[in-house]
Amino acid sequence: MTSIIRAKDFTASRPWGALDIASMQGVSTRLHWTDKPYRWHINDGEEVFVVLDGQVEMKYRDVEGERSAILNAGDIFFANEGTEHCAFPVGEARILVVEKQGSI
Repeated sequence: MTSIIRAKDFTASRPWGALDIASMQGVSTRLHWTDKPYRWHINDGEEVFVVLDGQVEMKYRDVEGERSAILNAGDIFFANEGTEHCAFPVGEARILVVEKQGSI
């Protein structure tokens, strides 16, 4: 089935609500809407996090300690397996997440 999704029009009934876009060979692609931070977590695989609309402060921990970066629409955050991270939207944001199916 072919579809066109207008990311800016997507909203959810709760923070981090998602629209499942595709599941291909064990990899899921989901569009999320949020206006609240996610919790600190570690994925059980790699993650691609793309800000489509809005702004997100991405906090993450690596060998240098806790770090932070502001992500604007069009910016991409790649988390290696084992990278602890947490997304803090600044207002509303729409985010495309590509990760191992079933990952948190």
